[in-house]
Amino acid sequence: MCGIVGYVGKEEAAPLIYGSLGKLEYRGYDSAGMACIANGSIVCKKDIGLLEEVDRRNHLVDMPGKTGIGHVRWATHGSVNQTNAHPHRDCKNKIAVVHNGIIENYKELRAALSLRHKLVSETDTEVIPHLIEEEMEKGESLETAVLHATQQLKGSYAFLAISTEAPGKIAGARKDSPLVVGLGEDGSYATSDSYAFPAQVRQYAFIDEGEVIVLDQGGISFLDSSGTPRQKEFLPLKISSDAVDKAGYDHYMLKEISEQPETLRCSLIQDKNYFTELAMDILRAKQVVITACGTSRFAALVGRYLFSKVSKKFCDVIMSSEFHYFADSVDAATLVIAVSQSGETADVMEGVKRAKEKGATTLSIVNRPDSLLARISDKVIHINCGPEISVAATKSFTNQLAVFYLLAYSMVNKYDWAVERLRDISYNMFYSINGHGHQIKNIAEILADRKDFYYIARGINYAIASEGALKLKEVSYIHAEGMPAGELKHGTLALIEKGVPVVAICPNDYTFDEMLNNIAEAKARGGVIIGVSDRFDPIYDHWIKINQVEEIFYPLVTVVPLQQLAYYLARCCQHNPDKPRNLAKSVTVK
Repeated sequence: MCGIVGYVGKEEAAPLIYGSLGKLEYRGYDSAGMACIANGSIVCKKDIGLLEEVDRRNHLVDMPGKTGIGHVRWATHGSVNQTNAHPHRDCKNKIAVVHNGIIENYKELRAALSLRHKLVSETDTEVIPHLIEEEMEKGESLETAVLHATQQLKGSYAFLAISTEAPGKIAGARKDSPLVVGLGEDGSYATSDSYAFPAQVRQYAFIDEGEVIVLDQGGISFLDSSGTPRQKEFLPLKISSDAVDKAGYDHYMLKEISEQPETLRCSLIQDKNYFTELAMDILRAKQVVITACGTSRFAALVGRYLFSKVSKKFCDVIMSSEFHYFADSVDAATLVIAVSQSGETADVMEGVKRAKEKGATTLSIVNRPDSLLARISDKVIHINCGPEISVAATKSFTNQLAVFYLLAYSMVNKYDWAVERLRDISYNMFYSINGHGHQIKNIAEILADRKDFYYIARGINYAIASEGALKLKEVSYIHAEGMPAGELKHGTLALIEKGVPVVAICPNDYTFDEMLNNIAEAKARGGVIIGVSDRFDPIYDHWIKINQVEEIFYPLVTVVPLQQLAYYLARCCQHNPDKPRNLAKSVTVK
């Protein structure tokens, strides 16, 4: 999970590449580096740490040259050190490469190359510049050398290469990892994510599997897997710079939590007829399987509950990393619904590909209309929450929930009613976010020294308890566990002792009385109870009040204070919630 950028054009490359890498740090931030061609040589600077720290030590933006590539890394092969940071070069320092993905046969390639080349890192990436080096020594052009190098690679990759033999050119290729190119008045760009394009880029194009791209000052050209030139359609790029700006907030996470009333309303900008069509697909399918990872899987669990409760349609949720173990049960009568914010998650992509091979129909629920997942799925729903930069998903989760509500109620011809209810809840959400932040911050300050949190709920809110625990783990590094409240006494109660926080999602619905019984069990063992409820009870040590809604809509109002609690606990622990250790936003490796 890394971010890559390339630029060739009329301007100095380094400042442009640096600006784009800053927008890609959500993809990796354990090290960063850049390579530019200047005066017939490759200038390469790289180091461990955040991009800003690497620049401060190495002055990245001052690097000379109008052709360059850059990288932010999330380590997969090799420890986090300067040698393993990208870019990687060939033996003669004539070729430099940045790469996202995993080269599965790198050990075999490395063993063969080591007989003729000096490899210095522990990474899988380093084999690529040496493969290109061997091809160019045969007299091949940079793009042909890249094409022939890809024919020796197994696994996933998106990479860009530069060479002193072609100083005004960048070549690249992709397979199972994202890569897009853009055209601006000042030059040509390539990057992992269209969000990273600077404002001067007005057109962009996708790179297909197995294609090779060539960027130069004259534009961008494309070669298919046999080396034959291809014509590609460029699309207008419409990304507001405000969407990837913090807008005065300390962190993207807090900004994105605060945006949820607005983004929830954006999720309702859908085609009613299309949702009716999708609802019929779900109802007609012999079996429906929802596949997702992480936060998206918890949204899927709520979706499963909604399908069952509202439309009496049973489905199952399978985490994407396990999906291929169940692939034998998928056939042409199966509808697979894949949920992913980025549309790039490798495990989700693999599951969808396996399902399609079995003849299943695929529907993706994504935030990125231009994502790989959206492009390979039979049908697509866009959740419309805009760019989500913080690693911890917040607004994308609530918009995924909204889509599941719309699908569930479309199955019983109540789409319009659901839209109105969700719109009302968006206004309730606004008052909740702005009215309880100070109180939640105080709770976080009181409990910031605790080592374990337990989140409990019943019914539809069980998935919200799990999501709340995940948020806390992600950004504060405090151990947290979410579970159905009824399971508390089947083992976990042994861990509840004096001072252990128990976050209880306890809305005034059919679960209220049973929840109080479970809360009492935890309280009797010394647990500190944080009640998230629209109904006060003296058993709570801290009460986070939520607005009363119909019982089926409680997930949308209970999850927001849990997001805020995770954020403020991270701040109290002096962690950056936007960039949690060891995690990246788009998990593009399996």
